Amino acid sequence: MSHSITLTVNGKAVSAEVEGRTLLVDFLREHLSLTGTHVGCDTSNCGACVVHVDGLSVKSCTTLAAQADGCEVTTIEGMADGDQLHPIQEGFTEKHGLQCGFSTPGMVMAAADLLKKNPQPTEDEIRRALEGNFCRCTVYHNIVEAIQYAADKLHKQVEA
Repeated sequence: MSHSITLTVNGKAVSAEVEGRTLLVDFLREHLSLTGTHVGCDTSNCGACVVHVDGLSVKSCTTLAAQADGCEVTTIEGMADGDQLHPIQEGFTEKHGLQCGFSTPGMVMAAADLLKKNPQPTEDEIRRALEGNFCRCTVYHNIVEAIQYAADKLHKQVEA
């Protein structure tokens, strides 16, 4: 059975017909060609598929596209402002918070959710917030530093 859905993805209105069982991650990747959201485990354990739905982090591999009907969805492609990286993306670059890059989009999206809720997290709070995201390359120390970098940069932007 197909469903007609309308949502906003990275600021653009999108309408489509989807099968009821279509996962949000598949809709983003296959229907919209937004391949930055990765499919890692299909069980919501790895966090590679994290996107924001109405400002909240969700694992898109266990969310139906129909559940996002009427919602605002932000993917990793929606984080940068044109050529200007988001401070979290910049932090991952500056602090070498990625190796293979497969888990990076989910990590960035989880970090954005954390920094929205807690603009100045401690190292322990960052590590706890990332518990649902796995990096097989084990650059967690650098990922934490990248998020601290972004928190500091965002804090300075607010003060300015």
